Amino acid sequence: MFGEIGQLIFDNEAVAKTSDFTMGIEIEMQRVDENGNLSQEPYPAGAGDEQTNPWITNDFLETMSEVVTPPAAHALDAMHYLFSINNALRSALSPGELLWPLSMPPRLPKDKSKIPLAKMGPKKEAYLKEWLKRHGFSQGTPCGAHINLSIDPHVFDLVLANMSDRFNSKVELQNYLYAKIAQGFLRYRWVITYLFGASPVAEANYFDPGKGPKAPIRSIRQSSHGFGNPFSGDYTNVQRYVDRIEKGVADGKLISDYEFHGAVRFKGNTHLRELPKTGVSYLELRMLDLDPSSSVGIRTNTLRFIRLLASYFIMSPAMNPEEVEKVIARSDKMNEEVSEEHPNDVSKYQANARAFLQSLEMYADRIQLGPEYQEELEDLQDRVENPLTTPSAKLITHLKNGSLEEYAIKRAKRYQQSALQSIRPFKGFENKAKLSANELKQELFKGSWEPDKSKVDK
Repeated sequence: MFGEIGQLIFDNEAVAKTSDFTMGIEIEMQRVDENGNLSQEPYPAGAGDEQTNPWITNDFLETMSEVVTPPAAHALDAMHYLFSINNALRSALSPGELLWPLSMPPRLPKDKSKIPLAKMGPKKEAYLKEWLKRHGFSQGTPCGAHINLSIDPHVFDLVLANMSDRFNSKVELQNYLYAKIAQGFLRYRWVITYLFGASPVAEANYFDPGKGPKAPIRSIRQSSHGFGNPFSGDYTNVQRYVDRIEKGVADGKLISDYEFHGAVRFKGNTHLRELPKTGVSYLELRMLDLDPSSSVGIRTNTLRFIRLLASYFIMSPAMNPEEVEKVIARSDKMNEEVSEEHPNDVSKYQANARAFLQSLEMYADRIQLGPEYQEELEDLQDRVENPLTTPSAKLITHLKNGSLEEYAIKRAKRYQQSALQSIRPFKGFENKAKLSANELKQELFKGSWEPDKSKVDK
């Protein structure tokens, strides 16, 4: 079950550290009016400066709000931050404004030329205009949940102390382990699409006439119909990842390295070329649709499952470097097939998904994870056996004339009303102050809750 590094960690009774990831969350949602149209209201002043506030910003469109949490030690800590910042955004919205809870955007106007792009400064705005020329408005409008994961430093210390003959530096080890986790997520991305896909249909004017799926599918956003550039990265190692992206820019396939929106991104240096030398410091996972059953677009159990996967990938044997690209290419094909299946259908890869979740369950038992992980795995195994329990299958029961608009507006109003009933709405962004993570924690919670101090940036 364990690879060489996994066995070392297990023998030293340090397995808990492999699931002790620092987690940050980024959630995108469109601002809409009560009729389900993209909002015509200006950027909410109470959300702070859209160009400098690190915790609430926008992306692509002026209506596309993004909530970003500080890194947190536990899934529950991350969710505390997310709920509080999401409520702060909601309390800053204009009367009648709502946050659209679905990944696929609300109905778009036929003439999309008047939809305002995000105000992100001259350089970013020039990039957005060029992106728009290449891909069109619709391609930039899907929203999702992004998870940022960083490995507990104790893991690096333990491995370096025992395997100094194999890794010459901490940076070399960091790059190796983050590439290993990334490969695992990309290899089993299709499982995540099956279990959490929640974008079965697109609203009016997203697709050009005659284009797009003819019936609901598991996830438009995770399919080739979804967001962005089809450019494929190379995850064999960090250097090859950088080289592939830089070649894409040189060949004109990418506008800049910023345009690479793979399902996983290596993060750690704003200058991509320097990343292999300075080291990956966290992974950005971009493979989750918004969960409309949650007001913040994601559930705590989903974060726990992602954390379990990352721990499993650290502990498992590594892929042969010569096989990485071939395995991921096959997995990409599987993901496309799964994403385009009808939500009510048993997946073509049901047996594969069942075997993978059974392996995860054995792993969770072996390392003695708590009952909350076992409960989540049981729920997910039910989804594999009964596709009607998957998010997309549940969503299509709410379709009216092929649209989820009525369902989405009803949900959005409910979530907005709940947020506005908050006992102490947060107003700390109104003075345009750029709050640090520690200042944000103090302002948000005022002593009512305390995240793990050891994992919060100062």
